Amino acid sequence: MGDPSTRPSSPPTPSTPPPATPVTLVQPSSKKKGHRPIKVFRVFRNVLRSFPIITPAACKLPSLPGGRIPDIRSASSASSSGTRVTGTIFGYRKGPVSLSVQENPRTLPMLVVELGAMQTNALQKELSEGMVRIALECEKPAEKEKTKLLEEPVWTMFCNGKKNGYGVRREATKEDLHVMEVLKAVSMGAGVLPPTGDGGGDMEMAYMRGVFERVVGSKDSETLYMLSPDGDNGPDLSIFFVRV
Repeated sequence: MGDPSTRPSSPPTPSTPPPATPVTLVQPSSKKKGHRPIKVFRVFRNVLRSFPIITPAACKLPSLPGGRIPDIRSASSASSSGTRVTGTIFGYRKGPVSLSVQENPRTLPMLVVELGAMQTNALQKELSEGMVRIALECEKPAEKEKTKLLEEPVWTMFCNGKKNGYGVRREATKEDLHVMEVLKAVSMGAGVLPPTGDGGGDMEMAYMRGVFERVVGSKDSETLYMLSPDGDNGPDLSIFFVRV
C-alpha cells in the first residue's frame, strides 16, 4: 500500500443551498377573473406631455420641451377617493431599481416595473435629498385596442423632469416573489435583505416599502402617492402613469 500522505484527497462536498422560501402570497381580488395578455410594443414619443389628472398644488416640477409636468399635490393630502395599495421599491444597490405594486403585503404583485436606467443607490440619494416625481409615459393605443394602462409593456421614464431610460413591465420573477414573501409582514419601512442571487458585484438588496394612494384620473392616467405615517416627515414620492 502507498503512503497515505500521497493519496489523492476526496473532493469537497458541495454545500447545499438554502431552501427557497415558499411563496404563500395570494391572488389579489383584481386578478381573480384572469388577466389580459400584454400587447406588442409600440413606438414612444420622446417628449413628456401634460398630465391630465392632477389637482393643482403649490409645488411645481421643471418644464420639459413640448410639454409641462403639472402642479401636483403633496402625498400627505392625496384624495380620500383613491384606493390604498402597497408599493415596494427594491433592487441591488448598484443594480436597476424595480417597483412592485400589491393590493396589500399578503397578495401577489399586480404590477412589477423595472424603472429605466436608474440604479437603486441613485434613487435612494434622490429620496434623501427631497421630493421625487417619477413619470412613466407611453402612447395612447388605437381606438380598437383595449390595453389597460398598467398593462402597457414599456413607458418612457422621467425622474424629476429628466429622461431616465424606459420603465419596463414584467411578470414577477422568483426573486421578486422571494422579496415580497420576506416582506410579507412589513407594511412600511426600509432596509437591506440577505442576498438571493447574483447582485452584479453588490449583493445587498435594498428596499423601501410604503402605503400609496392610487388615484385613477381616467383610462389613460393614474398616480401613486406615497403616504407618510408621520405627516410630512417621510419620503415624498409620487409615481405617474400616463398615455399621451
